[in-house]
Amino acid sequence: MSGQVAGDEAGLPMRVRDLPPAELAALAAGIRAFLVEKVCATGGHLGANLGVVELTIAVHRAFDSPSDVILFDTGHQSYVHKFLTGRAGQFGTLRQPGGLSGYPSRAESPHDWVENSHASTSLAYADGMARAFSLSGTLTARGPARRHVAAIIGDGALTGGLAWEGLNNLAASPERPVIVILNDNGRSYQPTIGGVARHLARLRCDPPQAGPTLFEQLGLAYIGPVDGHDIAALDDALARAKSLNRTVVVHAVTEKGRGWHHAEADDADRMHSVGILDAAAGRPTQPGKESWTAVFGEYLADIGARHPEVVAVTAAMLHPVGLTRFAERFPGRVFDVGIAEQEAVCSAAGMAMAGLHPVVAVYATFLNRAFDQVLMDVALHQLPVTFVLDRAGITGPDGASHHGAWDLALLSVVPGMRVAAPRDPARLRELLEEAVVVADAPTAIRFPKSPADGPDIPAIARMDGMDILHRGAGRPLDVLIVAAGVMAVPAVQAARLLEAAGTGVTVIDPRWLLPVHPTLVHLVARHRLAVVIEDGCPGGLGDAVTRACAEAGVSTPVRGLALPTAFIQHGPRDQLLADYQLTGPGCAQAVLDALGDLAAQPAASPAGSQW
Repeated sequence: MSGQVAGDEAGLPMRVRDLPPAELAALAAGIRAFLVEKVCATGGHLGANLGVVELTIAVHRAFDSPSDVILFDTGHQSYVHKFLTGRAGQFGTLRQPGGLSGYPSRAESPHDWVENSHASTSLAYADGMARAFSLSGTLTARGPARRHVAAIIGDGALTGGLAWEGLNNLAASPERPVIVILNDNGRSYQPTIGGVARHLARLRCDPPQAGPTLFEQLGLAYIGPVDGHDIAALDDALARAKSLNRTVVVHAVTEKGRGWHHAEADDADRMHSVGILDAAAGRPTQPGKESWTAVFGEYLADIGARHPEVVAVTAAMLHPVGLTRFAERFPGRVFDVGIAEQEAVCSAAGMAMAGLHPVVAVYATFLNRAFDQVLMDVALHQLPVTFVLDRAGITGPDGASHHGAWDLALLSVVPGMRVAAPRDPARLRELLEEAVVVADAPTAIRFPKSPADGPDIPAIARMDGMDILHRGAGRPLDVLIVAAGVMAVPAVQAARLLEAAGTGVTVIDPRWLLPVHPTLVHLVARHRLAVVIEDGCPGGLGDAVTRACAEAGVSTPVRGLALPTAFIQHGPRDQLLADYQLTGPGCAQAVLDALGDLAAQPAASPAGSQW
């Protein structure tokens, strides 16, 4: 199958358009088999792509990519699009270092217009592109259009507020030929929730009696519902949509996981995102290790039993953020708001005002979308909302948009915000227990996307809520290493390497990273050098410690070891951490380099060897 469609990128969509209808079913079946084989071998987003095979073929038959713009909302369902635009031979490298991205990638192909992998953006992109094309003369208000913009958005992404802002503006100037292709499979990870989902369900079940659709009431044209797995029906619907020369919604009904029985039988998320699988059995080739997410879920359910005021909030990701057990035990205390992080945070503020303690569980990268709500709706009101930030730091194969690199920098400027990072599962339980009893301020707890199978790291002492993990015996206080959360492991490794070379090292885990505790500043002052190691971008803990020391008049140099201010591409977590010196040897070398810079300066006399 891959040989049948291989060729130069510019020619492939035209060849798909030229295929006779009798060959299209075989093409779709071949693509499905190809996806199952390749994605099971590398891991990736499988169920969503199996569901859009016929739809993507029809889109490429209807539109002249890349002259016509094809946008994929969220982007994880773009594998078929990549296949049809000349990248079938690269699927063996999917989500591998230097290989094919799991999302649209402008660097890969002119057919990929945006690198979107956060939901609900495509309609705003489409609105902006159509406006620009109109101004540049490639679209006209009268007569046939010379260029179209096609935006494919799922019913799950349609629960996001930005999608409706885009629709509202498309409806303001409906003469622009934007084709909104609604991929309605009734799901995001789980079944889609809310009033829009109910409206779409009515349209699917009884379209002639449904009355004017919501889209028509906004002033948009509407075609559908159409079977999203019937290429002939899709060809007809898209041709009609193009002939209208205006903004139109084409409502295509699809089935997530279509054509692979393992995905169709998976009621949890239809094999939305998978690791490496045995394709025949539909099971992982190796047993999975317990994740930080699973540990959090177990602890939160236990806490919920003792704290009836604790409720959980999710943005359409109940299972991925570990709330399954809590939902099973307390079904009336879990609130899924759809793919709408702003709504999640603002509604949590309302719950807190009314006496509850909401726990908003979200991927760290997605908290970026609700920063204004964190700042103005939660923190300004000093509300007890706990944010649990899954997949903080380097996440690995999902790439630039999914690394949780910004949360510490963003939260560091929020007045009153307390941010914790557990170094091991035992500390996660401790910190959750502490967070849910804070009654006058927001809290946040961050942890990585990785197995939680490492040993607990015991403290040799605790000072004002901070844990001392290592202290050189009988040596001068040369270096203080401040470790953020799971960076405690490489920090302790670095301390041992440095002490073997004759450098005295203290390692401290602040537990609560922000705000910086005055005792931490005191400890910095008692060392020649302080190094802060964190798996976030600059602006987080390292900068906060530097500012706190400057404000206290502490002259000890503070060096930060963090991720760069850059969009980091996909690759294995361990490899990417090593690339940025966030390992034991890397941290040790960074310390030695910093000490070398200080070698020409007279060493300050430490105030003492004990505290």
